[in-house]
Amino acid sequence: MKFSIKIGISAFLAAGLLAGTSSAQTVTDSFDVTITIAEECQITSTQDLDFGSVGVLTANTDATATLQVTCTPGTAYDIGLNEGLGSGATTAARLMTSGASATVGYGIYQDASHSTNWGDVIGTDTRASTGTGAAQSFTVYGRVAPQSTPATGTYTDTITVSVTY
Repeated sequence: MKFSIKIGISAFLAAGLLAGTSSAQTVTDSFDVTITIAEECQITSTQDLDFGSVGVLTANTDATATLQVTCTPGTAYDIGLNEGLGSGATTAARLMTSGASATVGYGIYQDASHSTNWGDVIGTDTRASTGTGAAQSFTVYGRVAPQSTPATGTYTDTITVSVTY
């Protein structure tokens, strides 16, 4: 009889262990992961427009610079360049200054032939493009045309780049 009780207890314990592992349950649920990409543009880099060191202004002096814009894919945008800080300057006739009144006139253009002014009036003289999601490079073409040569010195101006989208 002792033998049958031991077998009965062993069988009971083994059945309990098996029942415990087979009765484990798993429940599941889910959650959503989202991101909304909004239209956006960023000016990712600008480069100074440096005409170098020149003497008498009797011939065209040309220079180029590059700016980069990154916009979300499909986003239409316009790049505008303002008239700068020179007193009396316009986007068609910009002025670098040195001191209170000495100036050097110059122009900024969208093309290498210096025929398309680059200003800040959308639909008139801005540069239009459409975003790709990657940085897009644009060349800024500058020209100092022949003019009366002012006193020696360093002449500067600051142009503000705006991207409208």
